[in-house]
Amino acid sequence: MNELFYMIILPICAGIFLWLIPEKARYVKSVIALIITALSFYFSIIFFTKGNLTYNAIKITAFNNQTILDFFVFRSDNLSRTISLFIGFFGFMFSMYSILYIGKNYRDIKHYYSNFLFTIAFSFAAVLSDNLLSFVAFWGILGYTLYRMIGTSDERSSAAAKKSFILIGASDSVMIFGIAIVWIITHRVMISELSIKTSGALPVLAYICLLIAALAKAGAFPLHTWIPDYTENAPASSSAIFPASLDKLLGIYLLARISIDMFVLNKWLNLTLLIIGSITIIVGVLMAMIQHNFKRLLGFHAVSQVGYMVTGLGLGTPIGIAGGLFHMFNNAMYKSGLFLTAGSVEKRTGKSDFEYVGGLASVMPVTFISALVFSFSISGIPPFNGFASKWLIYQAIIDFGKGSGPANSVWPVWLIFAIFGSALTLASFIKFISGIYLGRKKPSLGSIKEVNVLMWLPQVLISIGCIGFGIFATNIIIPEFIKPLSGSFQYTGIWKANLVTGLIIVSIVLGLIIYLIGNLKNVRTASAFIGGEDVEESLDYKVTDFYKTISEAKVFNVFYKKAERGRFDIYDNSKGVILKLNKVFSVCHSGLLPLYTLWVIAGMLILMWILLL
Repeated sequence: MNELFYMIILPICAGIFLWLIPEKARYVKSVIALIITALSFYFSIIFFTKGNLTYNAIKITAFNNQTILDFFVFRSDNLSRTISLFIGFFGFMFSMYSILYIGKNYRDIKHYYSNFLFTIAFSFAAVLSDNLLSFVAFWGILGYTLYRMIGTSDERSSAAAKKSFILIGASDSVMIFGIAIVWIITHRVMISELSIKTSGALPVLAYICLLIAALAKAGAFPLHTWIPDYTENAPASSSAIFPASLDKLLGIYLLARISIDMFVLNKWLNLTLLIIGSITIIVGVLMAMIQHNFKRLLGFHAVSQVGYMVTGLGLGTPIGIAGGLFHMFNNAMYKSGLFLTAGSVEKRTGKSDFEYVGGLASVMPVTFISALVFSFSISGIPPFNGFASKWLIYQAIIDFGKGSGPANSVWPVWLIFAIFGSALTLASFIKFISGIYLGRKKPSLGSIKEVNVLMWLPQVLISIGCIGFGIFATNIIIPEFIKPLSGSFQYTGIWKANLVTGLIIVSIVLGLIIYLIGNLKNVRTASAFIGGEDVEESLDYKVTDFYKTISEAKVFNVFYKKAERGRFDIYDNSKGVILKLNKVFSVCHSGLLPLYTLWVIAGMLILMWILLL
């Protein structure tokens, strides 16, 4: 278990050490962080090969050698070891990217690398913790590092940081309440020892409390509103760490633990998860399509993709769980990669709005190709990894329809939402790619060039992972890595990822040959024209205007207007209610001592009456 010790303790010690180093030595700190994350990744690989283990770091015994406290109990199973491997990989990739990305533009983020290392360490600890009390402690620390890594250089980023911290913190408080109910029901706090049937009010309440924490962390509707604000205002590397990858891994990990291991769900809770998943898919993608800021667009897609994971786990079948977990890993790859490419564009142009970028494919080819791979992946285009996991979820929904129950009988609804969401995602990423990389380059951008190798290499490596996880999905990834997490299952449809990949390559090659043969002779060059008229050099189109027609359509217009007024933002609505209550209670604060005395006496009488009952 030395690997487990190094994975957690080494980043914590290094983070404390980097905290003591002055901020002026930023590059020294970044190199140390890179070395530590490389070691963590190495140890996570070794740890992954060790198999299932249990390790008790602190054990207090008394009363004839009986255990009275097992706080730091770490347990590795197939799910926790696989997620730990991804945490190690992403930690190393993002640390490499941050060396040049976190420069003078983000000097306001104090102790970035210390908080980065703390994030990696406590993510390992949370995933591997078997004690709910230690789990919630590690989980809470991650909420603090999320807040610290956004930066507070202006009012918008400060507000986004506060909103994220309050929403995550509030959900953590609800989770603690849920853990207390679990203790009341079972007198146990070990995750591996729990299997609670949701047949009564208390078990259902405990599950809902833990579900709220999982959904807030992952960013599912209606607890998603912190994510777009965070991604718009935070550094792209911070967005890649939290909303794109680690928060998804941790949030869906908790959802999987409570839905598969800790609780036995009834059919109505399965229905609840499917409703939440379907709404999350559509709400996220509809909001993404109309965004002008491409980092905010990616933030809403980080929300939308969670819907597929929640839907897969909500089905409760082995193939559904496999689809949800597989999509969790795939999403962590392509979504973090998309944020890294967005950060590269922002680094070179200083812009994050579609209005001010365009035509960057020729000057940033590596970033463009990586972004194209990630866009194909998230849109569910074969043979990329996003299609492989979405296909599993589609298959799971069809199989789910063969069962009996309130959720099974309306299975076409879940399938329509999933497929429709994927189609809108493709439309949204046509906007993303064309708005940033295609068209004419803006004269104001000047002489833009590709980012340094330390920034484009993580993008390339993650994009290779997206391709590999798609091509080898059916013959390696799913049988070797995903089925051990979910249990064995059979496909309803026919899908051979490597065969389809070969057919696609053959089609492309044949298409190129036919094109070259047809254009080998009699080639002519002509100026471009639209509608029979020559296109002027200054003529251009705005992708934001094209997608404006969606928000103006009668079908969606009401939804978008309510969204603009914050009707779906649980944070803004809660804040409004609290402010109104403050005004009501402020009337009681008259400054008169007799009135305060009266309130105290009234409170005591009420408490006595409750106790006597």
